[in-house]
Amino acid sequence: MNIYQQVISLPQKARGFHLITRDVERALPQLASIRTGFCQVFIQHTSASLTINENADPTVRMDFETFFNKTVKENDPDYRHDYEGADDMPAHLKASMLGCSVLIPIRHGELALGTWQGIYLCEHRNHGGSRSLVITAWGQ
Repeated sequence: MNIYQQVISLPQKARGFHLITRDVERALPQLASIRTGFCQVFIQHTSASLTINENADPTVRMDFETFFNKTVKENDPDYRHDYEGADDMPAHLKASMLGCSVLIPIRHGELALGTWQGIYLCEHRNHGGSRSLVITAWGQ
């Protein structure tokens, strides 16, 4: 079994849902040497998250942002953690709802995503800064 790992830093992105599949693939060219295995992508932050969903129609990503903003509203007077602004605690809640990692099978040297699937970086802050990802792949 081979194990490969790379840490990458993505530049700051606007609040919203962003496709990063190609960034992940470029960061770990060793994926091509794995016939059967797994790739885990982990984000080292508590106010951004990762998920897998529609990779073709950008309105899906826009609707994700709309849904999460309606579901987890800013300026809730019951939130105590607001040191960094109105988007602070909502960002943590959204990140917990979606999660900090995705696990993708590797098949014949490629991520075995479905035809319409892509990896999203979910940026929940207005000014989140750059984001660090740990990408680990293993298999034979």
